[in-house]
Amino acid sequence: MIRYDLICEKFHAFDGWFRDSAAFDEQAVAGLVTCPVCGSLQVEKQLMTPGLPVRANRCREEAPQRRQLAAGPADAKMRELVEAVRRLKAHVEANADYVGERFPEEARKIHYEEAEARAIYGEASLEEAAALNEEGIDVHPLPKLPEDGN
Repeated sequence: MIRYDLICEKFHAFDGWFRDSAAFDEQAVAGLVTCPVCGSLQVEKQLMTPGLPVRANRCREEAPQRRQLAAGPADAKMRELVEAVRRLKAHVEANADYVGERFPEEARKIHYEEAEARAIYGEASLEEAAALNEEGIDVHPLPKLPEDGN
């Protein structure tokens, strides 16, 4: 099995598991790979870095120094898009309160005026985000970047 980070034409990021890379291609062509957020059939694999495991019997002190690396898209337009997403995420982080897993609860409190109005960000499942949208609470996912840990 292989896991791919996927993205739809509306930039909703999600992952999918496939038997092999050919299975993804076959399912995508057949219209079987859809975005769980918007239902789009225009889904592509995102750039991923390979996960190389460290030997289990090596103690942490012996492990070589590692740098955090990010692979970037080769296409100029894609690079511009990734940079725009980085700026968007930096803006959100600088101008909103991080509420973590309490995001759905805090969003409701703000919407129903039980808490002060302010910008927030945090984590929510797809089901929680859909429920918030159904209640009229406007929420948007922040796209994943290559350095966000594959």
